[in-house]
Amino acid sequence: MASRWPERLWIVRHGESAGNVARDLADAAGLGRIDIAERDVDVPLSKLGEEQACVVGHWFAKLPEHERPEVVLTSTYRRALATADIIRECGGFSPDAHRPVPDERLREKEFGVLDRLTGHGIRELHPDQAEFRRLLGKFYHRPPGGESWCDVILRLRSALDTLSLHHAGRRVLIVSHQVVVLCLRYLLECLTEEEILAIDRAGDVANCSVTEYRLDPTDGPNGGLKLCRYNFTAPLEQAGAPVTSQPDPAVAAR
Repeated sequence: MASRWPERLWIVRHGESAGNVARDLADAAGLGRIDIAERDVDVPLSKLGEEQACVVGHWFAKLPEHERPEVVLTSTYRRALATADIIRECGGFSPDAHRPVPDERLREKEFGVLDRLTGHGIRELHPDQAEFRRLLGKFYHRPPGGESWCDVILRLRSALDTLSLHHAGRRVLIVSHQVVVLCLRYLLECLTEEEILAIDRAGDVANCSVTEYRLDPTDGPNGGLKLCRYNFTAPLEQAGAPVTSQPDPAVAAR
């Protein structure tokens, strides 16, 4: 029986965004709000984020043509779409690959009333939510108007069903966000809440880092995906591009 999984799956977090930079400035100044003019969906890459995306594109381009991504799925957020486009422009896709396909199920976790707030701002303006999060944990806490990690996982289950239905046996690249990278690990590796939160506590997912899975046909009747690398930043380091891992705005709610 043919496998239901892609032959290879890469998951790349978008490059550094203007929101990442603004959040760092707000934290350094002890501010409660992050100064961003755009909606979160419209936040662009920073100049460094564009450089990081190009470096990763060149890394993919060094692979033989028959090993590069042939299907590219991306979050609908501007910073993820721009990352995927730059990877394509730098030769990172297979020659027969189509343009990146946006999928709203791969979007950033929604923060609701906590959007654009620093940890200090959340504790000051929404102390009840800070306490709810402490009691429930980030996996289950859903801020008003926002999502929990479980909500993100629910939509990602649907996205993985689409992946298996339409892209089994192919080489797939997903460009998305930090929480999505972690929640996909939770699903693909059948992790527990404790296990995925331990991975999260160990360090942020770096901008333009690569997480890679390869098909293991011996894993069960339909094969399975095996993790080959996680949070891989060697391409950036080798090219001399700064490695950044700032969480996105409203990280305290992440």
